[in-house]
Parts: sequence; structure tokens; C-alpha cells
Amino acid sequence: MNFEKLDVWKLSAQLSSELYLELKDLKDYGSKDQMTRSGLSVPSNIAEGMSRENVAERKRFLNIAYGSAAELKTQLWIGMKINYIDKVKENLGSQP
Repeated sequence: MNFEKLDVWKLSAQLSSELYLELKDLKDYGSKDQMTRSGLSVPSNIAEGMSRENVAERKRFLNIAYGSAAELKTQLWIGMKINYIDKVKENLGSQP
């Protein structure tokens, strides 16, 4: 299956791009690195998983993507609580 046709891949790749732009000036390099890496992991693992022929491997990579999404959600929540990320941008990654 062509992962580039999947809405979930499109949205997660868009979110990852937006994360890099939103966090480009953040001086807490550890937090910035962790959030951008978690965000990048989601579409990357979807792409890798959907490129596998073996169903078990496909599921494994999709589960990793799901875990990375949960990790990122936690990091974004904390980032908003400590004012690293504007609460106005809570819709980061949503479709226009």
C-alpha cells in the first residue's frame, strides 16, 4: 500500500513539519529535540510499516507510531503548561 495516500500519514507528516517550525526558536534544546523526534517518528513509522509485506511487521510499526503519538501528546501538553507552546496553537496539525 502506498502510505502517501493515507490521511493519517499526511496529517502526521504535516504535524511534524509544523512542530519544527513552531519550536525553531525554543532554547530548551532537550525538549525541542524530544518533541521533534517524537513527531517525526509518527509518520516515519507509518511509512515504514506500510512498506512491509508481513502483516505482523506492519502492525508492529503502526503500534510504534501510535506510541510515539501518545508520547508527543504528553510532551505537547507539558509544553503548553510551561508556556513553551501557545495554547492558541492547540490545533497544531489539524486540517484547515
